[in-house]
Order: sequence, then structure tokens, then C-alpha cells
Amino acid sequence: MVLVMVFVIGVLFAGATYLILRRSVVKLILGLMLLSHGVNLMIFVVGGIRRGKPPILGVTEQLTPDRTTLADPLPQALILTAIVISFGITAFVLALAYRADQAIGTDDLDKMTTTDTF
Repeated sequence: MVLVMVFVIGVLFAGATYLILRRSVVKLILGLMLLSHGVNLMIFVVGGIRRGKPPILGVTEQLTPDRTTLADPLPQALILTAIVISFGITAFVLALAYRADQAIGTDDLDKMTTTDTF
């Protein structure tokens, strides 16, 4: 299972790198989104794929917790935080791309060398 996840992470990073190196702003934004998904999946895999009980302990379990059967909540919290941050960055970059398209009239990065519009 981990080997499949590693392959998927590699495909996501390769696709993200390819899209980021293109000349279109839309492809750049899609590449950033793929990259964030790849990083989230990598955090999940590095945290360990293990089925277990939820990490909520009752009163009797707090005295002698069996940590081998509990799921680790830290990777899940990191991934949720990363999802929120990547959503905010994506929204900001989309707003910038929309404004640049209005001002310049193109989404080609090579033609966006100046902000002078006539």
C-alpha cells in the first residue's frame, strides 16, 4: 500500500513540476494545486498508514493507554492545516491572475513583462 502511495506522490510531483514550468498562468495555478495535494499525501504517508482506534481516551484508558493501537492525530492535523493554507493561497493566486488578465489581456507569462497598458 505504501509503495502505491509513493508512486502516486511521484506522479503528482512530476505533473506539478511539468505544469509549473508551462507559460500559462492557469497551468501554473493547476501545478501549484497538484503540488499541494502531493505534499499532503506525502505527510500522510510519512505519518504512517495504520488502522487503529481513534486517539480519544476515556477516563479508565488515560491511566494505562495502549499507544500501539491508537492512530496518530498529528499527521491528520498537519494535513488539515495544509489544506486550509493551500486553499487560501489558491484563492489569492486566482484573484491575482484574474486581475492580471483584466489589466494585460493575456495569460501568457512571457507577455507579462510590463504593467504598462495602452
